[in-house]
Amino acid sequence: MGGRPPAPRVEYIPAPPPPVTVSTPTQSLQTQVELTRISGEQNRLNMETGAELDRINEEFYTGQDLRRYRQGGAEERLVKETEGEQTRATRETEGAQTRQTRETEGAQTRLTRGTEGTETRATIGKSAEETRKTDLQQEQFRRYKENRDFQQSRDAYKS
Repeated sequence: MGGRPPAPRVEYIPAPPPPVTVSTPTQSLQTQVELTRISGEQNRLNMETGAELDRINEEFYTGQDLRRYRQGGAEERLVKETEGEQTRATRETEGAQTRQTRETEGAQTRLTRGTEGTETRATIGKSAEETRKTDLQQEQFRRYKENRDFQQSRDAYKS
């Protein structure tokens, strides 16, 4: 038959025996234990120091906040006090100016009323004078017409 050659035969060698653990005395374990203990102690000291610093900072900043709030309150009181003084001074000045304005307005109003009264009296006097003149002219015209009519009737009677 032809074709394929037979597969090669492989022989495996047996596995080596497992290694033997030989314990040799060393300081490595003791050193590691000691380093772990020292590291734990250092961590504990770091945490205690951090907590102490946190307490100190909290006290300091709390005190600082209180001082800042007190300072802000004091500044606010001073601002309000100054505003109050300025407002009172402004109101006082406004009052004085208003009184002075009213006084001036009153004087001007009295002068205006006096002038108006004089002008009104003069107007009324002139109007009355003109009315009397007009009435006199009407009376004179009425008499003229009456006299003319009388004369015409006489002349008509005579003729």
